[in-house]
Amino acid sequence: MNATAAIEVLAPGALTCVQDGGRHGHRALGVGRSGAADTHSAALANLLVGNAANLAVLEITLSGPRLRFHQAAWIALAGADIDARCGADALPAWRPLWMPRGAELQLGACRRGVRSYLAVRGGIEVPALLGSSATDLRAGFGGCEGRALRTGDRLRSGVAAGDDAWPMAPAAAAARADRGRGTGKPAIARWWIDPAPDLDLALPAVAALLPGSAELDPAAHAQLLEHAWKVAADSNRIGLRLAGPALALAHAWEHPSEPVFPGTVQLPPDGQPIVLLADCGTTGGYPRIGHVADVDLPRLAQLRPGETMRFVPSTLEEVDARGCARAARLARIALAIEARTRQDSQSA
Repeated sequence: MNATAAIEVLAPGALTCVQDGGRHGHRALGVGRSGAADTHSAALANLLVGNAANLAVLEITLSGPRLRFHQAAWIALAGADIDARCGADALPAWRPLWMPRGAELQLGACRRGVRSYLAVRGGIEVPALLGSSATDLRAGFGGCEGRALRTGDRLRSGVAAGDDAWPMAPAAAAARADRGRGTGKPAIARWWIDPAPDLDLALPAVAALLPGSAELDPAAHAQLLEHAWKVAADSNRIGLRLAGPALALAHAWEHPSEPVFPGTVQLPPDGQPIVLLADCGTTGGYPRIGHVADVDLPRLAQLRPGETMRFVPSTLEEVDARGCARAARLARIALAIEARTRQDSQSA
């Protein structure tokens, strides 16, 4: 990374990587989607700082990095409930934050949820590969050299249109005083957005399930829907491994590899289901016993080892309606943020 970049990584955290809306349209070449595991939180973090919803952000897993801002910047945190501080000042999520030049952001443990998203106004600027800045950790490309961040990495933020006309009241006065001076405390916008109902981490995790190409025997199908499945410790961005009663197929599986996508539910020989996530491949040989609706993947991506989730049967019509409703809520949130930003600009 460029030595003059705006953000220096002083400590990388457990697993911090650059992600965006994902790499689409290349599955025929064997290139998966990657991108943010919790696409909803990543989009909201971007919207809070005036970015397009799919710009590159930092995805932080379980515990976060320590970052120094060599240039002042607007940032926002969304997703998991993470401990965030700048010196002695605690910083809240779900709202814009002004970081003065020279400030250090310390991101600690995720208290609830697994993945937090840090958006910077203008986005994280890394070379695009196949139309995306996303890090594919499984294949080792994209993002910051195809890997998680390391101590000493330097990141550049992009240039957002209208930066000079984007003050946030009451943070505006403090932001102007600190701009270019290198001293002062972060400024916190007095308004925020509520992530509920789309990402309420206090509620039980429930995933709408569509039928797959492989059929379970009747007893196993009942267990799949009735059991509270526990998240296994070896879950990652490739898949959410579940622990519970061993499931059995109705018929012997003799098919070749089939296409898979984020949300595909596979059944390995041990009978313990796997829900594929953002870094999954494009084909797989395990039987596909179902598919989780895309609208529920952000909530599953926030499950910690030992937490539980349930499957509920659904239809294409039902999941399409839920997806449209979420998209409509996201559009309303974007309009509300834009309106509040204009209001703050006029009052500053």
